[in-house]
Amino acid sequence: ATIDDALAEVAELRELADNDPEVAELLARARGIEGAIRHASTHAAGVVISADPLIESVPLQRPPRGDESAIPTTQYAMTQVAKIGLLKMDFLGLANLTILGKALDIIKQTRGEEIDLQALPDGDPATFEMLARGETFAVFQLESGGMRRAIADLRPTKVADLTALVALYRPGPMQHIPTFCRAKHGEEEIHLPHPDMADILDETYGVITYQDQVMLIAQKFAGYTLGDADSMLKAMRKKIPELMAKERPRFIEGAQALGHSEELAAQVFDLIEPFAGYAFNKAHAASYSAIAYQTAYLKAHYPAEYMTAVLALAGSHPSGAHERIAQAVAECVKLGIAVLPPDVNHSGVNFTLETRDGAEPAIRFGLGVVKNVGEAAAENVVVAREQGGPYRGLDEFCARVNLKSLNRRALESLVKAGALDCFGDRGALLGNLERAVNVAQREQRRIESGQTSMFGMLGEAAEPVPLELTGLPIDVSHEERLRWEKELLGVYVSEHPFARPAAVLAQSTTAQCAELSAELTGRDAVVAGMVTSTRTIYTRDGKPFIAAMIEDLSGGAEVTVWPDQYELTRSLWSPGSILLLLVRVRERGERLQLSVQEVAPYAAEDWSPPAWAQEAGAQDAVANGNVNGAYANGRNGSARESAASARPLRRLRFFVHESEDEEADHARLGRLLELLAAYPGEDDIRLFVHALDGSRVELSLPLAQASEEVRERGAAILAPLGGAEEVEVVPAPEATR
Repeated sequence: ATIDDALAEVAELRELADNDPEVAELLARARGIEGAIRHASTHAAGVVISADPLIESVPLQRPPRGDESAIPTTQYAMTQVAKIGLLKMDFLGLANLTILGKALDIIKQTRGEEIDLQALPDGDPATFEMLARGETFAVFQLESGGMRRAIADLRPTKVADLTALVALYRPGPMQHIPTFCRAKHGEEEIHLPHPDMADILDETYGVITYQDQVMLIAQKFAGYTLGDADSMLKAMRKKIPELMAKERPRFIEGAQALGHSEELAAQVFDLIEPFAGYAFNKAHAASYSAIAYQTAYLKAHYPAEYMTAVLALAGSHPSGAHERIAQAVAECVKLGIAVLPPDVNHSGVNFTLETRDGAEPAIRFGLGVVKNVGEAAAENVVVAREQGGPYRGLDEFCARVNLKSLNRRALESLVKAGALDCFGDRGALLGNLERAVNVAQREQRRIESGQTSMFGMLGEAAEPVPLELTGLPIDVSHEERLRWEKELLGVYVSEHPFARPAAVLAQSTTAQCAELSAELTGRDAVVAGMVTSTRTIYTRDGKPFIAAMIEDLSGGAEVTVWPDQYELTRSLWSPGSILLLLVRVRERGERLQLSVQEVAPYAAEDWSPPAWAQEAGAQDAVANGNVNGAYANGRNGSARESAASARPLRRLRFFVHESEDEEADHARLGRLLELLAAYPGEDDIRLFVHALDGSRVELSLPLAQASEEVRERGAAILAPLGGAEEVEVVPAPEATR
């Protein structure tokens, strides 16, 4: 938006500009630089190629924020570079290729198998079953929430399906994904613009998906050469008006020459024109889908090896990539793969796959992944261990490693992260660390100076005995140990601090953080977790609210605490707090918005769930067909208990959200009542309404037939309010019949 747009839309800004000379001057100066180029950026993969030295053809400059030795960039943009006759190529590098290569190496080392990724069988059942479940973490191109939903709907059975999905999952063609999915599974008839296009569009179930298809349609339907079709595609893609004006009559004339009517030719041109603007190049999509399939195949068949490679890439990141490590460890937990803490006698520099006698392989944290340690220091520890065998104690460890590369801060981090637990308690190790380092440094200086110790004079057979941890231990609580792990490793390894509360709170929750997905859009969910971080945001009128990260054993989720709720619960949102939350799930583009409706702090002693959690749990049970759970333990109060004592044969439940159009809502309710009146009966029909003010209202509707026809017709009436996917016909228990 421009400054003028802001002035037109925001009355407060307009008022300031009219009444405050300083604001008016500021806006006037801002208009002077509005739209100016802010900075020169470097193309991530662009390389300019010339037969002669570039300096003879194009002005060069150092990259922004680059050093003097960095490769220079052109001062011309890509279009100008092309106009002066230079060749610009994009050489794209993918981290996923590194993961694939690493995974293949690990598989060869641990299993002795050599896998040719180019010879993988298409249609592998295990791979496509995994994808159909939406389990796409660390699968190239398929990891986002929106893509997970799309691939679960698609239920692909071959790589060609992935190719089409990669091409369609972009602004514009994305609207055709539901059609593609339904047509693939025979749920919708395939529609072709003309029978002549069958051989072109059959592979994508009648949906124009690739640029290549647009070109082939122009060739077959209007007599274009492929060169002419490429020019037409370029005109459409670049939206060049003068070229577009020429192409339409040319296309229609060519189609008429092949015997098609002018009307049909115009319809086909109008059909392909928008697709040409956003369709994907098939070769590009196929390349991406091939890598997607390879990553999915390895994850499905070699999950431990593949996840080790994923973690190793994250662990090699200069900044540690702790967030990615935490996500990958959570995925390992879901897959049943053990992740072991760092250990100076077992760990490598990075993540490694550790095979254990009689047990499933486990992934071991690398020493270099520990914050403040780094690759060089970790390499020092590993090399010394390989040369002299396992370390036997703290003193010997400090004596054998090179303390010039492994400084005290790194040593302390290794202790706190649990990498030296094999030598004793972390508190005792920290209490003796200073003494052990001093002794080791003194001995290393003596060796460097050429002096001989008493042990050296006694010969090689006499070795120094590791000293006992006699220093005063530091008192370390269980909670502090866990905080150290989270800080230094990015995850809790020995135990999650939420593990103990989770066992108690599980009976009150309806979902875990990892289960909060778009499938729950329009519904409320009860979740529990630990607050890990918060950030404060302000509304336009200056009211504070927060976005808080909560974490349970399945992963994390960001929740929004709007001003009114935040004002009431401000003291609860400190990191480390364990909370029970009622959140409303909404979809906002590619992300979910989880708005906190209710919140209660967890207390280890005398815990009992709040009334709102009991009510939400009961409604969730009804929505999922669990009548007994809905009415058990007095969750719904005396009114619902009395209703349970005289239940009819069937129940029909509609769950909807109130809209801002009150008149339309009343009209829909009236149509629903008319529907029920047309199907008289004795079944219990209820409507659960989530009101705009956050309250939840239950309406008992007239008794009627809870039939499938009533369910379907009622769902259609309430579909704009979210009722279409949240309707259940629930048989009453046999005892009440």
